[in-house]
Amino acid sequence: RTVSDHNEETFAMAKWTAYPYDLFDLDAATVKKQWARLHAGDAEPLPKEAKVLEAWVLFHRGEFHKAFDAGLKAGGAGITAANKAQAIYANYLEKSEKTKLAMFQQVAERAVARQAEEPKDANAWYWQAYALGRYSQGISVTKALAQGLGTKVKTALETTIKLAPKHADAHTALGTFHAEVIDKVGSLLGKTQGADKATGLAMFQQAIKLNPASAIAMVEYANGLVMLEGDRRMKEAEKLYADAAAREPADAMEMLDIEMAKSELED
Repeated sequence: RTVSDHNEETFAMAKWTAYPYDLFDLDAATVKKQWARLHAGDAEPLPKEAKVLEAWVLFHRGEFHKAFDAGLKAGGAGITAANKAQAIYANYLEKSEKTKLAMFQQVAERAVARQAEEPKDANAWYWQAYALGRYSQGISVTKALAQGLGTKVKTALETTIKLAPKHADAHTALGTFHAEVIDKVGSLLGKTQGADKATGLAMFQQAIKLNPASAIAMVEYANGLVMLEGDRRMKEAEKLYADAAAREPADAMEMLDIEMAKSELED
């Protein structure tokens, strides 16, 4: 038994905080019909197996724990649904910092295993990067860079984009990588990590071009503008927060993104 087997069980048993809003009234037929809109961010192909689709339906409804279980059980492409459910849940709803970090580590491990199985699965690379990126923010970006996590995140995101050029979320995350690194260590040291201001800004802009309805792309771009350009871009950042807050959510995750934009506006 590996450590992560043990962890799988602990998490399966650990109580997940319930989704705090009304569940979205979605079923397999609606999710199929709205697939292109729902997955404009992650470029995930429509699943061929009914069991994998079912995991996604649970995810879009806001039943993250059930989606996680269903995705793990389905295996294969279902692993992506499980990873997204756990990562989004950990990012927005998990109260314990320790559990949150452990969950991110788990998503990253599972994503790496999926890469070995299916190296052309763009989201196997994306969820590794997302989870390590959020984990890095949790332990402090400077500490994460010292552990070599920056390179891992950057490589995984560049691989995602190579495999799925229209992956809007990967462009956003790569923009965030450049912005966070430069914000924390400055542009000179940032260069040694492969971080560059112009590239970061271009990534954010490309993400919004690819997925104009994305509240999270707007929020992260706003954060990135302030990190990279300081107060002189504050007006623009505030407009991006306002635009994000005014979006209509198509599913549970978008609802969480939009609520986050609203709280940024209040700050």
